[in-house]
Amino acid sequence: MAQKVLFINQEVIPYVPDSAMSNLGRKLPAAIVASGSEIRTFMPRWGNVNERRNQLHEVQRLSGMNINIDDTDHPLLIKVASIAASHMQVYFIDNSDYFTGRLMREDEHGNEYSDNVERTIFYARGILETVKKLRWSPDIIVCQGWICNIIPFYIRTAFKDEPAFAHCKVISTFFREQLTLPMPDGVEKLISFRDGNEALLAETGIDFKQNDALIRLAAIYSDGIWEVGTSKEISEAIASVHKGPSLKLKNLDNLQDQFDNFVKDL
Repeated sequence: MAQKVLFINQEVIPYVPDSAMSNLGRKLPAAIVASGSEIRTFMPRWGNVNERRNQLHEVQRLSGMNINIDDTDHPLLIKVASIAASHMQVYFIDNSDYFTGRLMREDEHGNEYSDNVERTIFYARGILETVKKLRWSPDIIVCQGWICNIIPFYIRTAFKDEPAFAHCKVISTFFREQLTLPMPDGVEKLISFRDGNEALLAETGIDFKQNDALIRLAAIYSDGIWEVGTSKEISEAIASVHKGPSLKLKNLDNLQDQFDNFVKDL
């Protein structure tokens, strides 16, 4: 059955190096669009994305909004490029504070960025605001990687009354790579936005001092979970709070069938 599927990715080939995550980010949307469904695909404009080679260009009508995080405004830029071989268009979330000239989880010296939680917040709110502007309502939202861990919470709280997200199901896909630094002090206040407030975060029972807090937050608010090579610790954290269907993805074969069979249970 044809559906509208929103893919919110951390990594997509060919824009970043080959990995299990970037392969899934390319192959799953391509399989779904080939089946006749309508898709939109997003990823961050990481500093290692070559704009000239990949022919990114800014979408003026979608850019220009400010995302306020911790009382500071951060301009949102939306760029777009196409993967002709897969009939896919990819939207990029960009901002000079969080993405331009900066790599993914770690810098060039292997040090994890101390503001990665802020980057996840900016990415989440930037995408959800952009989807609203597109006047497009997905049936399924697939989130990929640590950069997306706050998105299910926002969809079910801060954006729950938005028509674009009123009837969607959310799948979170977890990989071995996750944030390892302790959560910043006052992270609940940092995340808090509209109805997704500190009181609601407290009701989850999550210890936000632990570095797996955002994994648990995503698992609580997701309708379904995919795991790809996750560690025992991550799997146990997910299982302790997630009550819906889950799948440990063993390979990238027959992705359309695996996806179709999974969403039937959501």
